Amino acid sequence: MPKLADDLVIGILGGVSKRLEVAIRKSKFTPLGAISLDSDIRYLMNFAKDRIDSPELKSNVTLCKACPPLARLNQITLLMNVDDLEDALDLISVSKRKGNWDLKLDDAKLLLSLRVDFEGDKVNDLLNPNDEE
Repeated sequence: MPKLADDLVIGILGGVSKRLEVAIRKSKFTPLGAISLDSDIRYLMNFAKDRIDSPELKSNVTLCKACPPLARLNQITLLMNVDDLEDALDLISVSKRKGNWDLKLDDAKLLLSLRVDFEGDKVNDLLNPNDEE
């Protein structure tokens, strides 16, 4: 039964993560709000790890591999917490090289535009689709 319980928890996490992503896309964030979002997502990850029986799923990496919507949510919080736009470009390129980034550039543009301190035109100029690898 532990495997079935773990699958249930991962399924619930997937549903919650998708709903949270929709809510995030409808909101605006200050830098402090982005930090708070990161804290909440870390709490969600720790809550999940406490409820999972399998020792393989006790790390953030394996939990994110088991639940792609949670991985997306984790990437969103990383992106929302950059200090300036150039850091966002570095974060995306480094994460793509490591193979753990699945947000498209259009998603990244939209999410960075949700930060009240980033101007939409600068976000569009920085993340030009012609630069996509």
